[in-house]
Amino acid sequence: MIAPGANVCVYLACGVTDMRKGIDGLMSLVQSSLRQKPASGSVSAFRGRRGDRIKLLFWDGQGFCLYYKVLEKGRFPWPSATDGTARLMAAQLSMLWEGIDWRRTAWTSAPIRVA
Repeated sequence: MIAPGANVCVYLACGVTDMRKGIDGLMSLVQSSLRQKPASGSVSAFRGRRGDRIKLLFWDGQGFCLYYKVLEKGRFPWPSATDGTARLMAAQLSMLWEGIDWRRTAWTSAPIRVA
């Protein structure tokens, strides 16, 4: 996947989104639901009702990119609609794209202590 940079802001539209929407429909959701500018350079993520489909909308500086993924098995982890909007880091977006639950990560080693 051609990905946005490591410092990109990622916004999830919590709840369910109609997956029939294209770029124009998702741009209007970015403005109305996420309260963001569609061409700001951030990534906006949307999930369908069944939970096995996800769309990412991203402005790359020249135009909009729309990424669409359907999982063969399982569901994408997603906050409930009552959460409104969630913000992720780029690493969490990578986990989400792979179907890994970005909300339940654990440290694999103890944090380094600085003296």
